Amino acid sequence: MKVILRQNVQSLGKAGETIKVADGYARNYLIPKGLAAEANTRNVKAFEHERQRIIQQAQKIQSQAEEIAAKLSGTTYTIARRVGEQDKLFGSVGVKDIGDLLAGQGFEIDRHNIVLDEPIKALGEYPVRIKLSAGVTAEIKVVVAAEV
Repeated sequence: MKVILRQNVQSLGKAGETIKVADGYARNYLIPKGLAAEANTRNVKAFEHERQRIIQQAQKIQSQAEEIAAKLSGTTYTIARRVGEQDKLFGSVGVKDIGDLLAGQGFEIDRHNIVLDEPIKALGEYPVRIKLSAGVTAEIKVVVAAEV
């Protein structure tokens, strides 16, 4: 069965593509979940009209992400934490802490988009990547300092 993908499906393709899949896969999974529509003449015409809207929306999201990336790139943020002997932190600094710090600066970023290999457990300066959109990332520096 030929279907038109309404959303990106990792194993099949991107939104807007027309692909051929097994009938059962289309009827039982893709179409009920709203991931695809049957590629008949009516749906093809309707999707051509909708495609322009989807492309414009994607471009708008991309440009907003690039603006935020330009503002964030190369900036340094400081987090003060209590430390014990040998400058070890009580606890750690994680993505939630970094997300709260960015929210305080006016950037609403989902904590799932903050890439931190492992929680920060020592004083120092650490690079942190932030995924803003497909292909758009920004890198900030987080300085963990002793609380005075």
